[in-house]
Amino acid sequence: MNNFLTEKLSAFQSLETPFYYYDLNLLEQTLTKVKEEIVNKPYHIHYAIKANANSRVLKSIKKAGFGIDTVSGNEILKALEMGFDSSMIAFAGVGKTDKEILIGLKHDIFTFNVESLEELKILDQLAGSEGKKAAVAIRLNPNVNANTHHYITTGLEENKFGINPWELSQLFDLLAQLKNIELKGLHFHIGSQIRDLSVFKNLCNRVNELQKEFKARNISLEHINVGGGLGVNYQEPDAELIPDFKAFFQVFDDFIELLPGQELHFELGRSLVAQSAALISKVLFVKKGIKTNFVILDAGMTELIRPALYQSFHKVENLSKADAPSSHFYDVVGPICESSDCFGKNIQLAETERGDLLAIRTTGAYGEVMSSNYNLREDAKIYFHDEI
Repeated sequence: MNNFLTEKLSAFQSLETPFYYYDLNLLEQTLTKVKEEIVNKPYHIHYAIKANANSRVLKSIKKAGFGIDTVSGNEILKALEMGFDSSMIAFAGVGKTDKEILIGLKHDIFTFNVESLEELKILDQLAGSEGKKAAVAIRLNPNVNANTHHYITTGLEENKFGINPWELSQLFDLLAQLKNIELKGLHFHIGSQIRDLSVFKNLCNRVNELQKEFKARNISLEHINVGGGLGVNYQEPDAELIPDFKAFFQVFDDFIELLPGQELHFELGRSLVAQSAALISKVLFVKKGIKTNFVILDAGMTELIRPALYQSFHKVENLSKADAPSSHFYDVVGPICESSDCFGKNIQLAETERGDLLAIRTTGAYGEVMSSNYNLREDAKIYFHDEI
């Protein structure tokens, strides 16, 4: 093992665990790579703030010149607090409250990504009451299978997200009637942690088909928003600390059919921030059994819920035994009073003992931001590369 964490081991040993450790140098390298791949293209990035709303992370995102993709009123307010221009803030979500919609209207955000005909009607009413016109991108459900975990698949007709193609005639009738709606574009998002890039080719083909429906009715669209979803390498993070953004954007270069002057927007989250953080935890006990040996950590599902929620894989490394052979197998679990509080089963590690420091990798996305105080646990501390 030889990665950006082992060099910090001596510093880690003096810190109270568990804690999140962020390498913002890696984050900035990742953002730079994205910028290099979209230069001179009509492409725009909105960072999906739901992935990680840490203020220092957001400062790096803002410095890169990206916008923000939000799914709540408080996320809009956080983005504004961090200095993001409201004209670069998109607002999605199937259940926007009136209060949240009014926040977006007050600040003249880039778009409301509208997910149902009913929402469109309510948005029109609220905009009218405020003497505003709401900038809208219609989220269409393209019925494209993302081939990912069913909890993070969002682009099928069975999912709750977006307006379905069979509702298009109703949509066109409604758009002609509403006076406080300004249609700006179409929005799509088919899921998360997508590693098979052919899925995005399928999305492009479906977008092209659906856009023709609008063009046939002389409805002009300033932009197409294809969402996010690009996955990261959880299995071997050091082999791919920065995702292959070149290949990702090449799919859209090759297959999306933009109209003259039309922009293409992306809502990347996980792929930007996931690899830039690790959860560092201390071994409390090693509990030996007949068939299974358990490594019990002081971090649990309160700090990282993804394995319990999605059965997701995160690589676990014993930093204290970085040079020892990984010759033992353990179930790595947390202290929470839930059987689902497990980071992984049959994980191969060096022989592990009480006091060892373990790193749970690739936790920069949906780690800190989804943490909780269940069992009245304290919040895990946050440290950055330039602090230790």
